[in-house]
Amino acid sequence: MMTVSLLILHSLLAVALLGAITHQTISAWAPARSGAAASFVARMRAVPPTSYVNAVILLYGLTALLGAIIYPSYRLNVRIVLEQMQLHIPNGAFELKEHFVALGLGMLPAYWYFWRAPQVAEYQNTRAVLTALLAFIVWWGFVVGHILNNIRGFDL
Repeated sequence: MMTVSLLILHSLLAVALLGAITHQTISAWAPARSGAAASFVARMRAVPPTSYVNAVILLYGLTALLGAIIYPSYRLNVRIVLEQMQLHIPNGAFELKEHFVALGLGMLPAYWYFWRAPQVAEYQNTRAVLTALLAFIVWWGFVVGHILNNIRGFDL
């Protein structure tokens, strides 16, 4: 029961992280244009991407930490069943998720460094690329985790 509660909290943090990093990626790659109509997309692009930096770092760290706490239960209760069912592609996708998340943790200091001075125009492309890479990692982790939970969730 504790593992299921942690998994739910892990999922909720992942959704919050997904929203923050997606929003920041959109505003970093497509900043608001002056005089643009007040559409949903225009308002989403108008939010300053710097407002998400600390939230992304905190949510990424907490989500990864909870994932690490849950990981032994996954290894013992889910992965073995996936291997017995010969579900190699979902299992391999989760292995990639593990590596991507670790790379993302390693990228967080660079991400913070380049976003701490957003007025420096020469870092604009670097910020956009780092943010897009983190967004890819977060989306990959979310989708793969969701699919694996649907295939074989934790037993209660």
